[in-house]
Amino acid sequence: MKSIESVIDKALPKVKPPAAEAVRATAGRDHVDVINQLFAELELAYHNQFHKAFAAEGSLNLAKKYWLQSLAEFPPEVIRRATRLVVQNQEYLPTLAAMIAACDNGPALFGLPTTEAAYREACLAPEPKASRQWSHPAVYYAGIATGWATLAGEPQSVALPQFDYHYAQLCRRVLRGETLDVPVVKALPARVEVPLSIEANRAKLRALRARFDL
Repeated sequence: MKSIESVIDKALPKVKPPAAEAVRATAGRDHVDVINQLFAELELAYHNQFHKAFAAEGSLNLAKKYWLQSLAEFPPEVIRRATRLVVQNQEYLPTLAAMIAACDNGPALFGLPTTEAAYREACLAPEPKASRQWSHPAVYYAGIATGWATLAGEPQSVALPQFDYHYAQLCRRVLRGETLDVPVVKALPARVEVPLSIEANRAKLRALRARFDL
């Protein structure tokens, strides 16, 4: 069975992973930055409501700390997209519960279909797979990792659990902010040159000689 890492690494540039300490430090800074951005957007979108809600001295900083702790389980990019979605669709200043609910719907924020929809798409995809307009590249890579032959030939009870495993890994990578791209398939040339056989070359040479009386 192909691993997600082997499938993705063949298509995307290899990047040396940072040390675990650096990852944790960066993640912490990223979450602080995204919470500050979240409250800045809320202030712009709900100006009067915002200043009324955080009128007491120090209340804004306390709210930021509490929201940071409550939303820390979500990747920063999920929080960022959820904030934009809530601001665009909610008339009143959102509660923390509303933000958590929006973040819980993380896959949809990135255009990722449900596992069932992704599985059907992968099973029904015609050849060539790479040239298809996929709903999301994660579906394509999950199909590769599972195996197109498995998706086409095995019953759902066998193929779906394998596909679900790979697709879930890919969704987590996307939610962390990783970009996946389906490889670009080069178009066939308008004219394909076919080498002539030895006999055909000889016939062509005889025709040229006869034409120019050689």
